[in-house]
Amino acid sequence: MEKDLEILEREVESLTGKLKDLKQEIGKVIIGQDETVEQLIIAFLAGGHILLEGVPGLAKTLMIRTLSQAIDLKFRRIQFTPDLMPSDIIGTEILEEDHSTGKKFFKFNKGPIFANIILADEINRTPPKTQAALLEAMQEFEVTYSGQTYKLDRPFFLLATQNPIEQSGTFPLPEAQQDRFLSYIKIGYPSEHEETDILMQTTGIKSEKVNPVLNGDEILRLQELVREVPISEDLVKTVSKLVRSTRPETTSNDYVKEWVNWGAGPRAGQAMILTAKARALVYGRLAVTLEDLKHVALPVLRHRTIVNFKAEAEGITSDDVTRHLLKSITNS
Repeated sequence: MEKDLEILEREVESLTGKLKDLKQEIGKVIIGQDETVEQLIIAFLAGGHILLEGVPGLAKTLMIRTLSQAIDLKFRRIQFTPDLMPSDIIGTEILEEDHSTGKKFFKFNKGPIFANIILADEINRTPPKTQAALLEAMQEFEVTYSGQTYKLDRPFFLLATQNPIEQSGTFPLPEAQQDRFLSYIKIGYPSEHEETDILMQTTGIKSEKVNPVLNGDEILRLQELVREVPISEDLVKTVSKLVRSTRPETTSNDYVKEWVNWGAGPRAGQAMILTAKARALVYGRLAVTLEDLKHVALPVLRHRTIVNFKAEAEGITSDDVTRHLLKSITNS
């Protein structure tokens, strides 16, 4: 038993060491944005997907492309446009002929969704019908076409971006679809020092080479280890209390009753625990702490707690609600 534990500890130490190398490789190209990069890695290890919001020019596409290079996985970028169709994502059937018999048959031609890391760029620029083509892939890790089910390669990670200032010709994601994303991250502008470094590094002739430090099998093993990270019953109860407190019909918090229209569902609690476990593993710990839960609360609840019109008029956001609940529940 002790020998097995030692082997597990060495495996965890080796794999978490590679996570540090992964951050360093990404840091060769991406200057700053440490919090965003960490959230990407956390979601990847937790086996979920990310909705990333930021203005143009903040290296959203470059960030996920660099991540795929450092992990040595197949990467595909899908540019979402108003005329994009579901078949442009999942694939379509084409008519082929068997030259030996002369018979014609339909063959499924796989679309760009059949990769390990998918960048759904500007997802809110395409109609909900096309957005919905991603739902089965995100939830079930498979695609169904003409009654036939096709499994996706694992690991499978989808990162969707949207522009907060682009309003004309956009289609906001329905709440049910937003809930499929493990985390919703808002990426901000770089600091003055970081922006200077970006200008220096990206306007010369030198370019950094990103080396793969992890492979698909190692990522799958890390995803298994994430679920093995223990969490105390008290912390699970804290998560349950926090999630239930976001719902106006079940909460005793007057702040929520006044400003929230719709609270988070059970999937939010699952996402919070999994991402907290992943964060613990990223930092080389084999147990979840309250700090882990606090760190992941905002990106997990941001798109699952819907404030009312009165709150929007007063400038109160779902982040404000989450911070208020964290303060009242954890007394910090």
